[in-house]
Amino acid sequence: MFGRVPKKSDNTKYYEILGVSKSASQDELKKAYRKAAMKNHPDKGGDPEKFKELGEAYEVLSDAEKREIYDQYGVDALKEGMGGGGPSHNPFDIFETFFGSAGFGGGAFGGGTSSRGRRQRQGEDVMHTVKASLEDLYNGTTKKLSLSRNALCPKCKGYLLYHIPLDHLLVLILKDPLDKGSKSGAPSGCYGCHGTGMKITTRQIGLGMIQQMQHVCPECRGSGEVIRDRDRCTQCKGNKVIQEKKVLEVHVEKGMQNGQKIVFEGQADEAPDTSTGDIIFVVQEKSHPRFERKYDDLHVKHNLSLTEALCGFQFALTHLDGRQLLIKSSPGEVIKPGQYKAINDEGMPHHQRPFMKGRLYIHFNVNFPDSGILSLEQCRTLETILPPKPKRNLTDMEVDECEETTLHDVNREEVRRKQQQQRQKEVYEEDGDDDESSMPRVQCAQQ
Repeated sequence: MFGRVPKKSDNTKYYEILGVSKSASQDELKKAYRKAAMKNHPDKGGDPEKFKELGEAYEVLSDAEKREIYDQYGVDALKEGMGGGGPSHNPFDIFETFFGSAGFGGGAFGGGTSSRGRRQRQGEDVMHTVKASLEDLYNGTTKKLSLSRNALCPKCKGYLLYHIPLDHLLVLILKDPLDKGSKSGAPSGCYGCHGTGMKITTRQIGLGMIQQMQHVCPECRGSGEVIRDRDRCTQCKGNKVIQEKKVLEVHVEKGMQNGQKIVFEGQADEAPDTSTGDIIFVVQEKSHPRFERKYDDLHVKHNLSLTEALCGFQFALTHLDGRQLLIKSSPGEVIKPGQYKAINDEGMPHHQRPFMKGRLYIHFNVNFPDSGILSLEQCRTLETILPPKPKRNLTDMEVDECEETTLHDVNREEVRRKQQQQRQKEVYEEDGDDDESSMPRVQCAQQ
């Protein structure tokens, strides 16, 4: 105010609105506000302007600094900026700090929608897998999945106060605003654990030694509150939540990768005073009998006969979207065993950029004819067609000096398996020798 003394204005109106004296204590202010707010709540047929005035008056008088300024200079001083600014409040927020949105379920009284005044916990996220074939990831698809989740009871809104008569609730709050467990029907703190949900027991395990153990309270099962049988909600039986089936449409977009997440915000299990978590679907790519995916590229294997590899080939490849791709070699082109060929823009679509695609790789394998299928005459004919053999031939003398050998067919997998078994046997025998050497030796004592 830079030294300027504020002009005095009315400093009794707020006390008159609440119906208390200027010397009223904080407890008297609270009781007066509770009683008047219940009576004048708009959803109960009260005067909205009166309800607003009650909230404004209580906001100022419940703050020690604002009340002192108001008592000295009146409401105009608050509006001019003293005491942190003038009254700017939501009357329903102030109402909630006393009664909580639980007291009216957000249904019987629709005014209070703010969660200010109570601290919400963060609910856990729920993970699910959605299996998708390579065709689904190439073309995109929508899957409908049915899930079960906990939902707040529609009757008691998860707070078990919805069915309590309003007059009984007023008596309860005036008696003890922090106690919601009286005979009026509200949940009460568990006497066994004093509302903590856990109990500590001690036992003596020795002379002067005591052991403490912490365990879940058996009376409230860890909830910290006990609800009488006669006060339980008839729909949820006091559980606060009911089982609800929900059908979600999961959109698997083109080009999604294995392990990518699809998030449904705020669709997980509900609980009172808890911010609902998310349902997260993780894409699980199923293996394909022919195509293999590597990032945005596709790989496929194809077998060629020796004739096709040497003289040319042509075949149709069915793609993941059902199109028929004509695959053929160029005239005079020879395909070697293990060779790769690529087709641009026929791989997987890029996620969120489906008009851009990777490459389609074709891995060729050449099948040679079996032994004995060609006669000597056919072999000589092939020699005249195929590139000539190396000119380096052994002389008869060099052949006589060499030792004759015989080639045998080999199954490499069978050989590898036998070698592995032999190594395991040798390791086992070495371990046995070490055990024998580590045993103590016994010697006879000499007389």
